[in-house]
Amino acid sequence: MTRQILEIWVGVFVAAGIAALFMLAMKVSNLSTVSTGDTYEITARFDNIGGLSIRSPVKASGVLVGRVSNIKYDKDYSVAVVTMSIQNRFDSFSIDSRASIYTAGLLGEQYIELVPGIEDNYLEDGSDVVMADSALILENLIGRFISEIISK
Repeated sequence: MTRQILEIWVGVFVAAGIAALFMLAMKVSNLSTVSTGDTYEITARFDNIGGLSIRSPVKASGVLVGRVSNIKYDKDYSVAVVTMSIQNRFDSFSIDSRASIYTAGLLGEQYIELVPGIEDNYLEDGSDVVMADSALILENLIGRFISEIISK
């Protein structure tokens, strides 16, 4: 009887471990929050997107408002063009809104932060976000710091 109870508890702990690994995998792959509902697409051009990828979050004031739906390279202007699918219920981003790439979390997940502007006209399907701040690359900062030290 005691052996059966021990085997049941071991099974419960193994199942809990597998469930925890599954939840971690879903969180890392950005599949845990699948957006539902209608969306509209806006684009932004960045000089450097760092580790941004498709399905990366798009947030406003820390709230998830959409996801990155496409990333392509514009060879004419040498920039990355990022297309974002924004949920229709978040339709009050003015045309002078700013898009910035930030890093969050221990794993260094990159996301786009939309900061609303003050204009009365709003972004619509197919609109471009004119003001975009590229990702901050740690290696570039270290290189600049070292070159400043060496040059002095």
